[in-house]
Amino acid sequence: MSHATITTPAPADSLSAARLPRWSPYAIAVVAVAAGCGIGLGAGLASHIQWGLIAAVLFVFGTFAIAAKVEGRRQARDRVATSVIWVSFVLAVIPLASLIWETVSRGIKVLDVFFLTHSMGVVTDYEPGGGIYHAILGTLEQVGLATLISVPIGLLTAIYLVEYGRGKLAKAVTFFVDVMTGIPSIVAGLFILSFWILILGFSYSGFAGSMALSILMIPVVVRSTEEMLKLVPNELREASLALGVPKWRTILKVVLPTSIGGITTGVMLAIARIAGETAPVLLLVWGNPLINPNPFQGPQSSLPLYIYQQYQNSGGSPAAYDRAWAAALVLIAFIMILNLVARGIARWKAPKTGR
Repeated sequence: MSHATITTPAPADSLSAARLPRWSPYAIAVVAVAAGCGIGLGAGLASHIQWGLIAAVLFVFGTFAIAAKVEGRRQARDRVATSVIWVSFVLAVIPLASLIWETVSRGIKVLDVFFLTHSMGVVTDYEPGGGIYHAILGTLEQVGLATLISVPIGLLTAIYLVEYGRGKLAKAVTFFVDVMTGIPSIVAGLFILSFWILILGFSYSGFAGSMALSILMIPVVVRSTEEMLKLVPNELREASLALGVPKWRTILKVVLPTSIGGITTGVMLAIARIAGETAPVLLLVWGNPLINPNPFQGPQSSLPLYIYQQYQNSGGSPAAYDRAWAAALVLIAFIMILNLVARGIARWKAPKTGR
């Protein structure tokens, strides 16, 4: 006698429920963009940003409705979370891509070898011609001096806080580092202006600007290095100390090489933080249309200050605007090269792991 088996369909929320095809998110996105454009045109919305926001909302809600109908509410919630992440990514990338496109399209007009190898000289801000060699030289010297000042101080401070810091002194150092993180750049410039120039009587120079930039750079280096040192497993320290290696040598040979990748990245972020500062340079370096290779004497220029002066003193001159956009493009390229170099150094110095 055979027994008949009765099978019941799987509920909608079970793991065996139907699934949408892989191309469904792209199809929903296309329909949402088309609907957003149609709603924007029908409502008379002139801003394309509003169209995009409408399309993003339609994409998220459309994904949830279709996924809930086909796959069930549990899988629909997962797809909605993924959709929100993608929408947030696109909303973050669009302004960045727009900025890069605008800078490249406007800055490429005058960016050539002559522009990179000549200064403004006797060319006024209203006339075509001139270059940014003096500004590039000033930026490299000022940022380089600020790095030489701040990296050793920040690195040693972070080592103290992680490896040795205990008690009230460590708490005080941590507190002041947190306070320095939020200092506006103009305050750092005013401090060096009052102390270095007005009280001590030194003149405007690139070194004065470097000291102000180092004040902005130190807390970033301390915080990033501190977090990287905390990620080093204590087992590595204990193993080195168990072999009789002194603590200072353990830090130098074990802890720092293990975290060198993150430390280098933090230093590059700090350099990127100060490379675009204008206020301290405007107060302390003062600006100079001519080439001044000596950062310790006399006014200098820098790329952020050059951009500001071309816009401020141009009087609407198209040539000055083109030079400002080209200088901004060079500054972006400078930061990009620094990040690539940092990644290369981090990969080169990272500890080798075997299997």
